[in-house]
Amino acid sequence: MTEASRPETDSATRKLMPVLFIGVFMAALDTAIIGPVIPALRSAFGVDNREVGLVLVVFILFSLCSTALMANLGDRHGRRPVYLASVALFALGSLIIAVAPHFWMIVAGRAVQGMGGGGIIPTASAVIADAFPSDKRGRALGLIGAVYGMAFVLGPPLAGLVMVVASWHWIFLANLPIAALVLALGAAALPARPPAGAPAPLDVTGILVVFAMLGALVLGITRVADGLLGMALWPWFLAAALAMLVMLVQIEKRAARPVIPLSLFANRQLATAYLLTAGAGFGMGGVVFLASIAHLAHGVTAQHTGFVLMPMVVCSMLGSMGSGRLLNRLGARALILAGFALMALGYGASAFTGFGLAGFLAASTPVGLGVGVVVGGALRSIAIDEAPVAVRGAAQGLINICTSIGTLLSVTAIAALADFSGGGAAGFGVAYMTLAAVMLAMMIVALTLRNEPQVHYRMKETRS
Repeated sequence: MTEASRPETDSATRKLMPVLFIGVFMAALDTAIIGPVIPALRSAFGVDNREVGLVLVVFILFSLCSTALMANLGDRHGRRPVYLASVALFALGSLIIAVAPHFWMIVAGRAVQGMGGGGIIPTASAVIADAFPSDKRGRALGLIGAVYGMAFVLGPPLAGLVMVVASWHWIFLANLPIAALVLALGAAALPARPPAGAPAPLDVTGILVVFAMLGALVLGITRVADGLLGMALWPWFLAAALAMLVMLVQIEKRAARPVIPLSLFANRQLATAYLLTAGAGFGMGGVVFLASIAHLAHGVTAQHTGFVLMPMVVCSMLGSMGSGRLLNRLGARALILAGFALMALGYGASAFTGFGLAGFLAASTPVGLGVGVVVGGALRSIAIDEAPVAVRGAAQGLINICTSIGTLLSVTAIAALADFSGGGAAGFGVAYMTLAAVMLAMMIVALTLRNEPQVHYRMKETRS
């Protein structure tokens, strides 16, 4: 696909951007609001902490599993039907949750939501790759990251407000008109450009193995099955995930159109980008426990811990938008190095509690900037520039999968390190110094990336 074949008029992009941003905002908002909703679900259905934790784990599991499938379908049948189907699935899951008469229907609704959510963001990124000229992609990808940050800013207070004036059901019912708007706008604005020729047979075996492998990995990392069944099953789940990874490699080597194209990992630039994406996810996971440091080390009440993270989240939005604008000028490598450096600085400073709450707030701002820079489009731009057009969706889907796996590993590792180091503020201090060291290691890995000028990418893409 050449640059000339893309819609380059301002009118076309103006119509397309709201479709992508509103869809991403809806999916991200439901990820952000689930925390405040959990106590209401626990009270409404009389479930314990282990059971209510399934609303988080099931969403993550089905989102991860659907990402590869939706990305593959987008490459086969075009982005428009897959994006619209993902939005419709998300709305259906929201409706199931809102009308659920018992808790296990809530879990089923979260699974359907996850299936839809897993397709929205990678498909939106692939649409940007297909429809935007290369000099405008960085800004668009940066805005996608900023929309994600905005959802996390607005999500918790909006959820609290809705539960005060109505009930938790309306948090999910609100997705229905938003999804209807996206479907109406998307049917007209999304480019209808299915691939030429008859598609290869769907890689059903590969899809099933990917689902099983990621399911075993999520259950092994989160250890949710251990809590529900009362026995330590996590080593078995992780061993099963490793065995299925070996099986998947053999299956995908023989598939006519693999759901996970192994050729992507043969490209050193892409393989490095996926490793860095897992590292970025690891860094993002560190945000989860920053509120615990504010509570344990600085005396912030549990009800107000969310407010002390506001400067960090605002900085994350600014980092996403700023990095998108600078991507064409500085290149992906420079921005990735800066993002990991900022996270290393912020997390390292957060581990020291002697500077009081003001010091904690100051330390959280480079964390926000770093997260915004790293997830603001630089890594996705590498996947766009390096992946062949025919597997662009799959390349973007792997970005999401690696990010989610890194985040799950981070949350598990930080909690374990904090407990092993005595718990409390001191334990989290050790955990966050370790996290800062991991971010520095990611900087070293990022140094191996090529720093090609953007004009090279445009020439290479034109040839493809």
